[in-house]
Amino acid sequence: MNYQFGIISHFHRVVRTMLVLGVILFMQIYHGCAEAQMKSEQAFDVSRWAVPIEKPGLPNLHKVSEDLYRGAQPTTQGFQELHKMGMKTVVNLRSRHSDQDKLGNIDLTYIEIPMNAWHPEDEDVVKFLQVTTDPEKVPVFVHCQHGADRTGVIVASYRVIVQGWSKDEAIAEMMEGDFGFHAVWINLPRFIRNLNVEKVRKDLGLDEE
Repeated sequence: MNYQFGIISHFHRVVRTMLVLGVILFMQIYHGCAEAQMKSEQAFDVSRWAVPIEKPGLPNLHKVSEDLYRGAQPTTQGFQELHKMGMKTVVNLRSRHSDQDKLGNIDLTYIEIPMNAWHPEDEDVVKFLQVTTDPEKVPVFVHCQHGADRTGVIVASYRVIVQGWSKDEAIAEMMEGDFGFHAVWINLPRFIRNLNVEKVRKDLGLDEE
């Protein structure tokens, strides 16, 4: 009897803990969405945001600038299309996944910068922007699995550091630009907001120009 009571008591504690964690997660997501909604009420020129492009094998493809395109995981046909578009470099942000088998002999420079959506780092940003600011490597196509979250935060970093956008507008584009951003990653807009722009620009040597 005591054994059964102990099991039931433990079960109740587990349920209570899960409920508390669920409430905390909900409040974090709610707070993040509320903050994003507040920021989105600012008037931004959405015509500057990335433009969608339809190409076979390239889901969620958008043109960010003349030097940068973004999207989800390409197929083999997609990589062939990138080559036809004049792309020079492909940056893969996925962890434990390689594009080598799909690239085959397609003439594209291939770079891996494995990122975690739950913990992006300044080092990831610096590595990526070293590619996008190298005239020999642009235009660049960057992708993760869905082309929404990891790709979104790395492109937002590009907007702020290279193109001089405000953090608010870069975050608004990342979350509302029709890329399929997942609101659960409330840490990503926070990462952009806390990004040390001056330090990253110095690391890239951009302030020396």
